[in-house]
Amino acid sequence: MAEGDSIFRLAARLHAATAGAVVARSDVRHPRFAGADLAGQRITAWVPRGKHLLARTAGGWTVHSHLRMSGRWSVLRPGKRLPRSVAADLRIALHLVDGRTLAGIGLPVLAVLPTRDEHTVVGHLGPDLLGDTFDGGTALARLRADPGRAVLAALLDQRVVAGLGNMWAQELLFLERVSPWRACGTVPNPAALLERGRALLRDAVERNPAQNTTGRVRPRHFVHGRYRRPCLRCGTAVAFAPPGSTPHGRETWWCPRCQR
Repeated sequence: MAEGDSIFRLAARLHAATAGAVVARSDVRHPRFAGADLAGQRITAWVPRGKHLLARTAGGWTVHSHLRMSGRWSVLRPGKRLPRSVAADLRIALHLVDGRTLAGIGLPVLAVLPTRDEHTVVGHLGPDLLGDTFDGGTALARLRADPGRAVLAALLDQRVVAGLGNMWAQELLFLERVSPWRACGTVPNPAALLERGRALLRDAVERNPAQNTTGRVRPRHFVHGRYRRPCLRCGTAVAFAPPGSTPHGRETWWCPRCQR
């Protein structure tokens, strides 16, 4: 699943490539929004919101998408078509006046709605760790709201804080020596935990697009994906819990010694 820093970088690339472009014709392949007509709309901004992506137009329309595991956006050059292998997965095509095409492929979440109604699709999200106006106080209050909840589950809940995916959340907890199963109410310094998460995502946006948490060529991660491999800090075998055994429904890796 795309993490917040990936969506942030994607939004920046799409904005640089298409901001100011005008839509000549639109093709929305979604049963609810198939009748949407964005012809004549000028794209003004691509805005990341946690792991959600918002494309806004001057006429007051927003294309909302969430990539999850399968989705992607591509800008096709004039005369370029999607390969047959992915054409069936096209969910939205914005054919631009300059001949290019914006293609949303395999998007599991897609909506076309008035910009004034964006709150209906992203209003539930907690403070965005990559937002310019990140509200640390609100994020901390939401993390503490259920003191008995496992901290990893809370970090992955986008209603608590937006932007952390499974990889970043687990690497963050390792770096801070916090067990993923530890109750939120017993985390020693939750404010520092959130600030470290914000710093990791910022660093990934600015200089670490490979999402390398170790600083090594191999392995790139401390615990994520490293079941039974030695912990890079203490040498203990990294533990693993499959999705069906976790309250948050995600694969989980951790060091039993460093993250007691």
